[in-house]
Amino acid sequence: MTRTTLGKLLAAAAVLSAITTTTHAQNYGAPPRANISFIQIDKDITLRRMVVGNAKPKGTVLFLHGFPETMYAWKEASLALGDDYEVHAFDWPGYGFSSRPATDRFSYAPMDYADVLDGYIERAHIDRSRLTIYGTDIGALPALLLALKKPDIARTIIVGDFAPFDRPTYMYASLQKLKEKSSADQAREELNRNRADILENAFRRGLAKEAQFELSARFRNDMAQGWSYGALTTADAFASYYAHFTRDQAYFEANLEKLRTPVKVVWGEKDLYIKKEMGKEFAERIGAKLSVLPGIGHYPHLQDVGRTVQEVRTSFQ
Repeated sequence: MTRTTLGKLLAAAAVLSAITTTTHAQNYGAPPRANISFIQIDKDITLRRMVVGNAKPKGTVLFLHGFPETMYAWKEASLALGDDYEVHAFDWPGYGFSSRPATDRFSYAPMDYADVLDGYIERAHIDRSRLTIYGTDIGALPALLLALKKPDIARTIIVGDFAPFDRPTYMYASLQKLKEKSSADQAREELNRNRADILENAFRRGLAKEAQFELSARFRNDMAQGWSYGALTTADAFASYYAHFTRDQAYFEANLEKLRTPVKVVWGEKDLYIKKEMGKEFAERIGAKLSVLPGIGHYPHLQDVGRTVQEVRTSFQ
């Protein structure tokens, strides 16, 4: 084992030891707590995951994070739901402490992430008939692509603040550059070079000073330590996702009529990265309910955790 590999394993262990864990099945009546573990999906992909167990769950919730987050983005919401539900979240490949295979083995495309999601639901033995999936940013399209193939993948899917269709004008300038082949390499290099600024300010942009919010130190440290965990950085994985984004958006839009899984759309009114007009078009096209959240930016699940929790609870009614 090389020193580099050993160092990364020790770093992962340090992060895990800093997180409160318990058994998968929560003792009935005990306060919800998070269990952090790893689960192998296939020979190339092992995911770090967080599970808040419940001895008598009313259903299961699966949270899917975006860029530049890790599964830790969902910890507060997961614990708030743990009294009634079993709650799962994991790091996408290329994020946190999940696997980062070379791009000739795994492309990090939305369709690849859809396969990872499918594999996770199967390996985690989740009852799809009692499952709500909540996906934001890069986590939303994979859930919808999977729903095209498997309409019964969940009882409900909640999505928001993402780009289901190829509408560059609705997107932040740096995201548009990632979608263009002529500027994609430069955009990826800028993301890597601006790592510190992204981790510090991505969650604040577009919000008035009084609306800005703080992240926990543990979440910040988790993103920072996970950014360069492996041969690819989180920015590299994000850029690879975008290299295949237009193709997968086109496939989704061309097959939109096949979407049968109930979908709810939630969008931050002040989203700077993906304008709310994208959410309006998507909701209208599929005949779904749209909730535009006043004063909320690109990360509703962090800015207003209570609203996110309520959206999930409502999906089970």
